[in-house]
Amino acid sequence: MAYEVYIDDMLLPLPPEKIPIKYGGQNKTVTLINGEEINMIRPPGLAEISIDIVIPQMDYPCAIWDGSIDNAEDFLERLKELKEGGRSFEFIVIRDGPGSDSFFDTNMDVTLEDYKVSDDVKEGLDLVVSLSMKEYINYGTKIMNFVIVDEQPVPTAPQSEQERQGEPPAEKTYTVTKGDCLWIIAKKQLGNGSRWQEIYNLNKDKISNSNLIYPGQVFNLP
Repeated sequence: MAYEVYIDDMLLPLPPEKIPIKYGGQNKTVTLINGEEINMIRPPGLAEISIDIVIPQMDYPCAIWDGSIDNAEDFLERLKELKEGGRSFEFIVIRDGPGSDSFFDTNMDVTLEDYKVSDDVKEGLDLVVSLSMKEYINYGTKIMNFVIVDEQPVPTAPQSEQERQGEPPAEKTYTVTKGDCLWIIAKKQLGNGSRWQEIYNLNKDKISNSNLIYPGQVFNLP
């Protein structure tokens, strides 16, 4: 099977021998009062990837250089930028089977947790870099605007005989008493204090200021 492995937009010249991806869990085991042990199921943890990469310092026929990196020094500089830049990037594995049949691919957003550079005598002049990456899930806060509407149902008064016969209803009036205000009058007479504006509109000729009404005044009601 042939592999193509990308770190960000860099194609590794030599694919790693192993690509272990660990899918951890966050379940928690607790002991109840009776001594019974239970497992509390929680959402899965983030995937973790640890690979060893060989960056050749010699011209190997099997190495693929597509121009995304120039050499080992360029690769290390790009890793430094990924680490210090504090951003996520793509980890991609393309798998081709016999006859160039395409197997499943891996495409995961990750962050570079740490990396280690080694000069291994077994690798000769080639550079060995060990990478640790962790799955990255994009997140953010959402702002939701709520509008609270305080509406109370207005009770419907039963129709009078006069109204049932199609005659215009008699005009209703109210005489202001001590301690009254338009909101109190609307609450008592109309069942909803927020309808005070209707009383005001009907009696503008008697009310110069909606906050100043006097005992003895007679107002028309809607």
